[in-house]
Amino acid sequence: MLHTPSGGAGHGAAAADSGLMSIGTVLNALRDEFPDITISKIRFLESEGLVEPRRTPAGYRKFSAHDVERLGQVLRMQRDHYLPLKVIREHLDAMERGEAVPLPSLGRQRDAEARPEQVDGPTAARIGRDELLVAAGIGDQELKEWESYGLVAPLADGAYDAEAATVASLVVELGRFGIEPRHLRVMKAAADREAGLVDQVVAPLRRHRNPQTRAHAEARTKELAGLAVKLHAALVQTALGVRLP
Repeated sequence: MLHTPSGGAGHGAAAADSGLMSIGTVLNALRDEFPDITISKIRFLESEGLVEPRRTPAGYRKFSAHDVERLGQVLRMQRDHYLPLKVIREHLDAMERGEAVPLPSLGRQRDAEARPEQVDGPTAARIGRDELLVAAGIGDQELKEWESYGLVAPLADGAYDAEAATVASLVVELGRFGIEPRHLRVMKAAADREAGLVDQVVAPLRRHRNPQTRAHAEARTKELAGLAVKLHAALVQTALGVRLP
């Protein structure tokens, strides 16, 4: 219960509110680490239950230091792990209850080493359209343009796989250098050809009757994809005459 000093209830309320911040102040506090953060994104995260700021009688949001810290955690988990907001909320809520919970994985493991509990547990293999828009900091029309170029594509139920968030963030980064989505169609075409080559190699394994052999196909696909990405990067560096760190 809040203790009201002898100066009166009004003085106590002012003291209680002195540590709270407006949404503009929160925006400035987060911008150093998250330059793309906007007031609209903070409001969206609130609407999704990721943070619950207090409200003044006039309806203005007032954020505590804990609210700002939690927003930072949410944004980091989106940026670094591409986790859906529902998974992030459940993870942070569990941590605040004192539960020792591991950070959810991308949940795309299907090889022989994957454990059943990883499949049933919270994963980030899917992301909703609104979550993708927020993660990329773009509007619906921009996403439709990207879809028209084949850069991202929704699944049958309208959601997206985890890689869509990675693609979206890279498209945004390239856009800062003046490279527009339409310019990236050549990269998409090259990626499709590389994927087709990998698929030709592993297709016989996927069709095999032995379940262990089929499971091995997934591991072989990941290995070949990794090698293809490294080769692609090396060829681009050679063509440009540069060496990436």
